[in-house]
Amino acid sequence: MTRRVYLDNAATTPVHPKVLEEMLPYFTERFGNPSSIHSFGREAKQAIDKAREQVAKALGARTDEIFFTGSGTEADNWAIKGIAYANREKGNHIITTRIEHHAVLHTCEYLEQDGFEVTYLDVDEYGMVDTDKLKSAIKDTTILITVMFANNEIGTIQPVEEIGEIAKERGIYFHTDAVQAFGNVPIDVNKMNIDLLSMSGHKIMGPKGIGVLYIRKGVKIHNLIHGGAQERKRRAGTENLAYVVGLGKAVELAVENLDNHIHRLSGLRDRLIAGIMERIDFVKLNGHPEKRLPNNVNVSIEFVEGESLLLSLDMAGIAASSGSACTSGSLDPSHVLLAIGLPHETAHGSLRFSLGDGTTEEDIEYVLEQLPPIVDRLRAMSPLFSQYKGGKVNV
Repeated sequence: MTRRVYLDNAATTPVHPKVLEEMLPYFTERFGNPSSIHSFGREAKQAIDKAREQVAKALGARTDEIFFTGSGTEADNWAIKGIAYANREKGNHIITTRIEHHAVLHTCEYLEQDGFEVTYLDVDEYGMVDTDKLKSAIKDTTILITVMFANNEIGTIQPVEEIGEIAKERGIYFHTDAVQAFGNVPIDVNKMNIDLLSMSGHKIMGPKGIGVLYIRKGVKIHNLIHGGAQERKRRAGTENLAYVVGLGKAVELAVENLDNHIHRLSGLRDRLIAGIMERIDFVKLNGHPEKRLPNNVNVSIEFVEGESLLLSLDMAGIAASSGSACTSGSLDPSHVLLAIGLPHETAHGSLRFSLGDGTTEEDIEYVLEQLPPIVDRLRAMSPLFSQYKGGKVNV
């Protein structure tokens, strides 16, 4: 039987057994509607209040600043559209970066069609935002800066605290997509001057279909969904009770385990990077060499296609993801890899391994055993590689 190794935790994580255990009663005996005033409803309401406290404590926030959403994408949409439309009389300019998740980029593009102006900041070769360029991009009409905490593809961690300080000094709202960052780095919304923050349950061993938007008290923002009085009248609709409970427990566990998580996964990450670099020629590490998520490894392997690598790895029981978007029906490689200056052909040969709490040393060794012969086999079929045999390629 083929060994199975899951290294795609940036895409989704398994639900932690303790999270599932916490959730199960809310599908059966504790099924009340939190808006009901009888004992079943009060029990459900108390469970939601507890989860809200768990999230608030993890972020250094107040409980009345935590709003549950259906996903990280929904939280991003609410933050950006909500701020844009609520503050239109003040200005119409938004600043973001070229390497944001599509939940941010597509939302900004939508707003551009409605009269808003968006500045898309370039990043350096490591995917890092230049804060001086950010300052230069600010206008009198700037109402929002939205920069992701850490990139989902290449793992680069942005200077969030410095960006927050810049935004605070200029009286501009600062939103950060922390979907990949939460559970991988310490976050304090007050210390970092974050006004709005998005996160998602299924990236931290919680369930899919639940997220959070932190909104600092006093921030002027439009409601997301109109209807009932749920989420203090800002996001109508009966709460996803069991999933809210699961998210709260996942957040609690992530914070309790954070130091060990960072230390252990950073060691495994560095071992995987070093092993790939030692055993395979013509490989480039993407993202910042030091300021990167503890679980992220993104490499470009010359003369091979990312999709072919993925399929071959899958046959060996290894789950990863590619820098190429070809599996989504597009011939263009990742916008993130292009933004850091990779040529199309190099970007197409990119792989992302994202480690999780279930990743072991044996998993890393297995990948290092399997990947080199896969690359050799694919390169043997590559006409480009045959041209460079025995030569040196600048990657």
